[in-house]
Amino acid sequence: MIKTIISTVAVAILLTVGAIFEVNFIHSEFNGFAECVNTVYVKVQSETATEDDVYSLQEKWLNSKSKLHAFIPHNEIKEFDLWIAESVKLVKEEKWEDALSKLEVVKELTEQVPKTFEVNFANIF
Repeated sequence: MIKTIISTVAVAILLTVGAIFEVNFIHSEFNGFAECVNTVYVKVQSETATEDDVYSLQEKWLNSKSKLHAFIPHNEIKEFDLWIAESVKLVKEEKWEDALSKLEVVKELTEQVPKTFEVNFANIF
């Protein structure tokens, strides 16, 4: 009986620590990525962005993506891949308004995706 209780408590603690780590890790990765998105967004807004600026954003995403694959669904990762790749092409062609709209989607995804992993009423039910 005591072993069962101890085992149950140990597993509950392990799951809680794992969940806390997951949420903190995801938020940390997305906070770092959000800073890069905001920098590129401002440059596109002022029409001073270069193709290399967006490529550096894409590189940052690829580095984060390799770690995030273990935590977030592949469909959400694919969304980022798509919007960022389109932004690269649009900045290269100097289609500023279109690039800005793509980056707005990336900004919104950067804010919303981490929220889906938080422990709150909406995510539980």
